[in-house]
Amino acid sequence: MFGKSLVVGQYIPVDSPLHRLDPRTKIIFAGVAIVELFLIKGWLAFLLIGVMVSFLVVLARVPFGYLLRSLRPILFLLVLTLILHVFFTPGEYVYEHGFIHISMTGLQRGIFIVVRLCLLIMITSLLTLTTSPVELTDGIEYLLSPFKRWGFPAHELAMMMTIAMRFIPTLLEEADRIMKAQKARGMDFESGNFIQRAKNLIPLLVPLFINSFKRADELAIAMESRCYRGGEGRTRLRVLKMVFYDYLFLVTSLSLFTVVTAGSYFW
Repeated sequence: MFGKSLVVGQYIPVDSPLHRLDPRTKIIFAGVAIVELFLIKGWLAFLLIGVMVSFLVVLARVPFGYLLRSLRPILFLLVLTLILHVFFTPGEYVYEHGFIHISMTGLQRGIFIVVRLCLLIMITSLLTLTTSPVELTDGIEYLLSPFKRWGFPAHELAMMMTIAMRFIPTLLEEADRIMKAQKARGMDFESGNFIQRAKNLIPLLVPLFINSFKRADELAIAMESRCYRGGEGRTRLRVLKMVFYDYLFLVTSLSLFTVVTAGSYFW
């Protein structure tokens, strides 16, 4: 249930223009796009960003339905955010009944934040869906390599981030499998008060942690058996190289972001 609905961290091996981009290009684009989402202040700007993301989804040959599945794990958070803003934001009330007050300001602000979160998740998912874990590690390490002169562990950090992201779907699939096995033995995870539900999660968390430690140990042994000794002096089979297509993509997208950000303060 969890693993199938989680898209962030998964990779779709398809030959598309977006897949062929250098991973550094896609990481920079995603980082700038996320910052952009927190800077823009108008609906038209959101619409333009949404059109841009939709175009990239088509370019990446990723099914829209598959990408929209990335929103399922945060559906509760989206609904809760909308409810809190709608009912607890003061302003001109458009509906009143008893203690229930719905303001237009809260409704607009709630939808605004929900749209922002949806676009943020979709951009992040698009990055991982079009970039393999190895490319993602290399890209992050290249971008962080200037900080190595100050002792920053760029390779180790990039490796940890990529492994953590890669194993999120695996852990959720493991949790789903254990939950189904416990339900088959009569365990009830959905009834009772908060404390009772927390206690019921112990039979789920204990085997999940044990399996996670076991998987981490197996991964470490597998890496050591392949003579992995960290990033010092390590060579790569494929050396990253940005080409004209990467620079064209970056210049075009960053120019559009600049125009949209500046325009959102005047539209």
